[in-house]
Amino acid sequence: MSVEIKNQSNHIDESHSHPKPMTYFKVAMALVILTALEILVFYFDWLGYGIIPVLAFLSIAKFAIVVMYYMHLKFDSKLFTYVFLAGLILAAVVILWLMALFGWFV
Repeated sequence: MSVEIKNQSNHIDESHSHPKPMTYFKVAMALVILTALEILVFYFDWLGYGIIPVLAFLSIAKFAIVVMYYMHLKFDSKLFTYVFLAGLILAAVVILWLMALFGWFV
């Protein structure tokens, strides 16, 4: 299904089309695999506190996939992407600040 947008000269612009159902299925399977990796990494005792950046990376990857495909930011204005990235960066800074405040890096 494609979205038809008429510009000022009444021509139809079909450059923006939504992904097909198979694409959503593939994205869902990628999210399942990333979630399985998160669960698997949790059982690696040898990682110690190194588990934190690994899980953070996997979580950020899942966040990016959900935002790009299910929230359609890949197909929308870049402004929306910047707004979500600002939220992600703010959350990461707050978490790191709290970890430093409570002595996790000592």
